Amino acid sequence: MSLLVSIISHNQGNFVYSLLKDLQQFCPHQEMEVIVTLNCREKISFAERDFDFKLEIIQNTRPKGFGANHNAAFKLKPSDFFGVLNPDLKLTKDPFQPLMARLTDRQIGVIAPLIFNEDHSIEDSARRLPTPFRLLWRNFSGGKKAKFDYEIGNNFLSPDWVAGIFMLFPRPVFAEMNGFDERFYLYFEDVDLCSRLRLSGYKVVLDPSVSVVHEARRDSHKNIRYFMWHILSGLRFFSSRVFMECLLNRSNKMVNPPL
Repeated sequence: MSLLVSIISHNQGNFVYSLLKDLQQFCPHQEMEVIVTLNCREKISFAERDFDFKLEIIQNTRPKGFGANHNAAFKLKPSDFFGVLNPDLKLTKDPFQPLMARLTDRQIGVIAPLIFNEDHSIEDSARRLPTPFRLLWRNFSGGKKAKFDYEIGNNFLSPDWVAGIFMLFPRPVFAEMNGFDERFYLYFEDVDLCSRLRLSGYKVVLDPSVSVVHEARRDSHKNIRYFMWHILSGLRFFSSRVFMECLLNRSNKMVNPPL
């Protein structure tokens, strides 16, 4: 089973190098190719020949959005599976082998591992469909400190969406969805794609038996530009047909619950 991994760097060369070393250490038996996209001009301390797996480094002439970069990487190489990884991830063992095994279930459109923060707390990377009210509640009433949208246990979760920190797709499914919607420059691409998957009859799955570590940067909390991208992407999603159809499906299930 072949795997294509896409990683985007925004002056994050040190993070990328550390992740590539983890991939080499923990995933030596994978039939794996990795695409690293440098989204802005930066000097990196590694080269394609430094790793045992096939690595291709792409330097953008101009910055592109999250979805556009991953979509471009997807089109470069054939593979059975396509992985989208943040550069600031740390691996402690191979997450791909067990996740790819779960994807033999043709109903699963995307799968993700459990994500831990560096302080060993669980990151809330599996969430319910966002709404304007839910976001306001989380950010301005202390709701973000409340319990997670889903209880994390030993069983698989089928949340409304999983964060784009780590997503693994069967290649035919990602192609069927036409990848990420590139109209989202940054933020909500993961919400939109997971929503489209569910509307198309696929499951979104988080497997808590597989985990990775995330050193979150939270740029939207520190930089007004990232914050504005977050707001604009939210407005785009909440005015979209995808969001309206998800709300309608939820309403229909409440009125006509399954027997």
